[in-house]
Amino acid sequence: MRVRDFEVLVVGAGPAGLAAAHAAASHGAKVGLVDAQLRAGGQVWRHDLRFGAPKRARVQIAGLAAAGIAWLGGCEIALAEDRVLHGEGADGPMSLRWRALVLATGARELLLPFPGWTLPGVTGAGGLQALAKQGWPVAGKRVLVAGSGPLLLAAAATLKRHGACVFGIHEQAGPAALRGFAARLPRWPGKLAQAAALRLKLFDVPYRSGSLVVAAHGEESLREVEIETRTGRRRIACDLLAAGWGLVPNVELARVLGCRLDDSGTHPHIAVDDDLRTSRHGVYAAGEALGIGGLDCARVEGAMAGHFAAGAPQATQALRWRRRQARAFADLLRRQFALRPRARALAAADTLVCRCEDVALSSVQAHADPRQIRLVTRCGMGACQGRVCGAALRELGLPAPSLSATATRPPIFPMRLAALAEACFHEPSQGEV
Repeated sequence: MRVRDFEVLVVGAGPAGLAAAHAAASHGAKVGLVDAQLRAGGQVWRHDLRFGAPKRARVQIAGLAAAGIAWLGGCEIALAEDRVLHGEGADGPMSLRWRALVLATGARELLLPFPGWTLPGVTGAGGLQALAKQGWPVAGKRVLVAGSGPLLLAAAATLKRHGACVFGIHEQAGPAALRGFAARLPRWPGKLAQAAALRLKLFDVPYRSGSLVVAAHGEESLREVEIETRTGRRRIACDLLAAGWGLVPNVELARVLGCRLDDSGTHPHIAVDDDLRTSRHGVYAAGEALGIGGLDCARVEGAMAGHFAAGAPQATQALRWRRRQARAFADLLRRQFALRPRARALAAADTLVCRCEDVALSSVQAHADPRQIRLVTRCGMGACQGRVCGAALRELGLPAPSLSATATRPPIFPMRLAALAEACFHEPSQGEV
């Protein structure tokens, strides 16, 4: 069992986590940065095998060693105790002791069930984007991108860059919502420039508003996608469908640590004060775990959390206005790209809502209690531990077995029994590293 001690430990190496680690290290703190992935960058700055990572990401990742930040990649955090996190990586189990902790655990993609969504060839928009970056062959494939939000544009641009034939982006938000978004966009010149740059890259790809994917058809794999518009339905032949409906904050570690969650919306996020402090002493949080806010918001909140965790609150004064601006933009996105009721009513009675355990919508609807759903149907008890079906059921207004008050229990992620026993019963000697 390896034991490491840090003044500031950051969990999550996406834009928020990298910013937090660098900010804390700038004050001379002993900083550790841990992530389940072998490469830093998170989902937003995932390394592209062909084109590498964005320049901002490369600078921050390359500067970790020079800043004295200990990089602990490929380590999945599974257990949490008082001031100690336990995880397991390629080198075996590891215990990480901290004085201050920054949770930058990011978000995962929201997937909504509809007839045919489990067919091979149907993925999330962010999921297909990640696959393309990791070398999965999309060149020459006919791809349709559908769902809601700016992620659709980013995914389409990546897929086109990798040689895919992207012949349509179908946004469920209606024309009025998009006009309202465009009218307010000049308040954020940087975002306006980003949107213009994306549309320029996708100048030859049709963008349809008020257009909703309602079914995927095929025998062994995807063959056609059924689209519903204001003028009716039509089928489009394609090889791949990238359907993304937004993002869901990752709050499992925060829940196990005892941090208070804000459950006022559809999906819970970590509750913090103006200084990004959670309800747990010494624990701060930043980025998408506080509610989906985007790259700029993650970076500024990460920097703020790093300064606070290192005991340098004065360094955050210049960042507070930027955070308010970034969160205001996030609020605009949430309003204008809110899912229409129709998007939540696509699944038929026999549509699978839990892919891991093959549970149909009708089986879930037969039970009103989350515990009963788990016991009778095993919904939420598969490989993803409810991370996919739980979020989908909340969007559908149904009991979510994975997100009930007592659902998140250690280990947060699978861990070998030998490593689990070592983490639970190992007592490090003084000075052990």
